[in-house]
Amino acid sequence: MNGRMVDVAIVGGGLAGGLIALALHRRRPELRLALIEAGEVLGGNHRWSWFDSDLSPEGRALLAEFRHVIWDGGYDVTFPRHRRQVRATYNSLSSADFHQGLTRLLPPETVLLKSGVAELDAEGVMLENGERIPARAVIDCRSFKPSPHLTGGWQVFMGRKTRLDKPHDCERPVIMDASVDQLAPHGNGGAYRFVYVLPLGAHDIFVEDTYYADEPLLDRSALSGRIDAYCRRHGWEGQITGSETGVLPVITGGNFSAYLDSIRIPGVAMAGARGGFSHPLTSYTMPIAVENALAIADEADLTGHQLAAFMEARARRHWRRMRFYRLLGRMLFQAAEPDRRVDIFERFYALPQNIFQRFYAGQSNLFDKARILVGKPPVAIGRAMRALASSGRPLTSQEKA
Repeated sequence: MNGRMVDVAIVGGGLAGGLIALALHRRRPELRLALIEAGEVLGGNHRWSWFDSDLSPEGRALLAEFRHVIWDGGYDVTFPRHRRQVRATYNSLSSADFHQGLTRLLPPETVLLKSGVAELDAEGVMLENGERIPARAVIDCRSFKPSPHLTGGWQVFMGRKTRLDKPHDCERPVIMDASVDQLAPHGNGGAYRFVYVLPLGAHDIFVEDTYYADEPLLDRSALSGRIDAYCRRHGWEGQITGSETGVLPVITGGNFSAYLDSIRIPGVAMAGARGGFSHPLTSYTMPIAVENALAIADEADLTGHQLAAFMEARARRHWRRMRFYRLLGRMLFQAAEPDRRVDIFERFYALPQNIFQRFYAGQSNLFDKARILVGKPPVAIGRAMRALASSGRPLTSQEKA
């Protein structure tokens, strides 16, 4: 059975795919789009955050109609020997609000939920139910695929939203509270660990326990217990209203051409994490997803093969631009002792504010890079030299529970 012909079929309704669909619809409302998602909702179960300075005016306009939380009073970071308030506007968008916004802003026939994909090619998408959707162009926005061609470690997290019995005492987001115990949960050795806190309302708070570790071990019981202990320490008690978990790659090196060769589908464009579009050290995606969406909207008339070549060229440029951050990732995973990885971040957050804001956006200039690297290193020189020469550990492991 064949479905209706569309101009662009987007496979994967996460952040990348959803923003591409919205940017295309806004720029070219006459285009017939299909946003195909295997799950029951768009965006999965995530929360995305960003600084105002991360986005261009056009990028901010793309996100303006989504309901999201804005903190104009800045945010805090806390380390064993250093605490700082950073004055910058910070934003956060939940996947529930992302889903609600997209289903309101896109034509109803655009969004196809609970639609698993059997295969895709340059001329369309075959769904698991046997329906084929012919398309002029196809964009693959599915999640990252572990590969022996890439090296690095993992960022593992659990987040929990709680409706508190009484108002909390948290005035601003806490982007990193690394004053906590630096050991990873059971069986995973040392790690860089921090707690992320968002005051979403007078009685609502989001607390996430995150750690950078060598293996993708997600110990739900241990992380849940750590969140419980953190909340008790702050006197936060109430009803859990939502939770999320994740295991994200922290890419420190590899052969990107070989990676692309291993996953490329001729004539199919790739975006999102699968296409290599993320910050390799922080796994930060919002500014990259926004700019890709706007770029695709600018090239809405390209054929499928042309769009695939256009996006691969962007992916290769992004890989080259991210080289510095991959180097820092090798310092984190291969040069620093696991329980002393916190020293790298503590030193980093003592730098001028504009340096680490450009860092998160992946826009560090030469001066920024020099300031980050110059000075007493937080790791031993010998270990640092060996880390630079090492290829790292292949990112082939799947999530372990």
